[in-house]
Amino acid sequence: MTKDDVDRWLAAYIEAWNTYEPEQIAALFSEGIAYRYHPYDEPIVGRDEVVKAWRAEDDHPEAGTRDDPGTYEAEYRCIAADGDVAVATGWSSYKESADGPVARTYDNCFVMRFDSEGRCREFTEWFMKRKNP
Repeated sequence: MTKDDVDRWLAAYIEAWNTYEPEQIAALFSEGIAYRYHPYDEPIVGRDEVVKAWRAEDDHPEAGTRDDPGTYEAEYRCIAADGDVAVATGWSSYKESADGPVARTYDNCFVMRFDSEGRCREFTEWFMKRKNP
């Protein structure tokens, strides 16, 4: 994977988050993906389980709440790629309502490992909430 490959994957990741379409989410990940929302979590294992968690379906134990359209945005860029491993950093911000001000912003770091088809097979996220100005 090159940095450009990873940046394209990250753009697809944001688009899948914006749509919550199962097919778009699934297309990002290998069948046996190990996905961690936090580095200390046990991974969510399997593409179908990740889709359920993203979509907050079936009372999935790792599911949060789905973000309402227009209440969030994000930008991530690859900062390092070496073979099948990549690291990206960026930010995500959230509003209480689509027409409201930004309520909180997080700085993010993703560590990812990809398969030969460009699908993510390991994903670990680190994030830190910014202090309010």
